[in-house]
Amino acid sequence: MNAASGPTFRHHKIPTPKSEPYICIEGPDGALWFCESGASKIGRFDVDKGTFAEFPLPEANAMPIGITPGADGNMWFCAKKANKVGRITTTGAITLFPLPTANAGPDGTLLGPDGNVWFSESDAGQIARITPQGEVTEFKTGITPGSRPLSIVVRDGALWFSEAAGNRIGRITLDGKVTEFPIPSHDSQPRAMAAHPDGSIWFVETSTNALGRIDRDGRITEHPVATPDSSLRGVCVAPDGDLWFTANAVNKIGRMKPDGHVVGEYPIPVPSAGARCICAWPDGRLFYTAFDAGLIGEIIP
Repeated sequence: MNAASGPTFRHHKIPTPKSEPYICIEGPDGALWFCESGASKIGRFDVDKGTFAEFPLPEANAMPIGITPGADGNMWFCAKKANKVGRITTTGAITLFPLPTANAGPDGTLLGPDGNVWFSESDAGQIARITPQGEVTEFKTGITPGSRPLSIVVRDGALWFSEAAGNRIGRITLDGKVTEFPIPSHDSQPRAMAAHPDGSIWFVETSTNALGRIDRDGRITEHPVATPDSSLRGVCVAPDGDLWFTANAVNKIGRMKPDGHVVGEYPIPVPSAGARCICAWPDGRLFYTAFDAGLIGEIIP
């Protein structure tokens, strides 16, 4: 597929200037929810009407980063600079829960198979969970010190996470037992992750310009992208099983087959968008956050 037969892009301007949108995900109400890391707000985008709602956090400069739907029908998010995990109802009521470890740096988050919300504490080098009632448990044993865990996905009843500074993929059971899997390339900087229906997990390697894949047995393969020095940041799995990824430094969105073949890398029609997170919609559309441009991007394959 060449650029001429590539996808259609649409862009939606977030009302607040310098919002710096980061992680985005589908909520229980069918809307796209996202963190406005620069504006200390949680955003909601109606993907059918094209309208926004924004909800200010009760603390300025809280820097919300990761967000996920919880088992309780609410959205849960990590407020990195505030060192808290937050809960927001779909109508915008916000509650913040402080973390036991000071300056933990809560970052990525996802609903676990136990009904609790799990999240990374990148600055503390820990993985933690919070119950729907706000009780926090932190796990550190077995995680390489200084590894900076970031993204989290669920597979085989456990949580898997990227270690951006540790050059590893980690696995933690619900009772806190950790196993780590070294990535073949040196200093690959694994970040965003996505679970594939075939049982594998894909992740971006920001420094080595590749997508990594870890299979059910812990074997890791690496699949380079075409454009050099792309600074890959986000990855998701589309309904057809293809991988879509953001190439931040070269202002592109890419598509890869599960066998590692790159279908195409498509220029974003907005200069210096700063593409970060990307997520797939059930109807085949994709949405991504444009951190630098303050936009929500929409892709129609």
